[in-house]
Amino acid sequence: RMYRTVTPPEAKALIDSDGHAYIDVRTEAEFAAGHADGAVNVPVVFAGPMGMQPNPDFARIVAAHFPADAKLVVGCKVGGRSARACEILSANGYTNLVNMDGGFLGRFDPMGQLVQPGWSQCGLPVSTESGDGIGYASLCAAADGK
Repeated sequence: RMYRTVTPPEAKALIDSDGHAYIDVRTEAEFAAGHADGAVNVPVVFAGPMGMQPNPDFARIVAAHFPADAKLVVGCKVGGRSARACEILSANGYTNLVNMDGGFLGRFDPMGQLVQPGWSQCGLPVSTESGDGIGYASLCAAADGK
């Protein structure tokens, strides 16, 4: 495995003290509803009529904004999509990847019990602003030179 997995409080410490950036790989709608303060949104999948479809531009948009040696915390809703995103980024030469277990909303077992609290349950800073340069549309425009 080419990345390590941490809890949301550990991820926050990496962001605060070690210069990690936070990439939220959830959909634009999920991101807009609330995300880690300062996160940038690059969806790894899109919700389509046939269910979730891979974002073919994921690695390209990340690469347009972060060099391969960038320190990245990758998060999603519970930790599954972010693990997949870490695998994609690792295959594209990224070497400092951290998957955030529990994601934004927490990981639950099959019985509905919270196993790993997410960013929001841990009381970490949350924003609903898509702010300059952190929403997916603005990242794409910048990557495409528009």
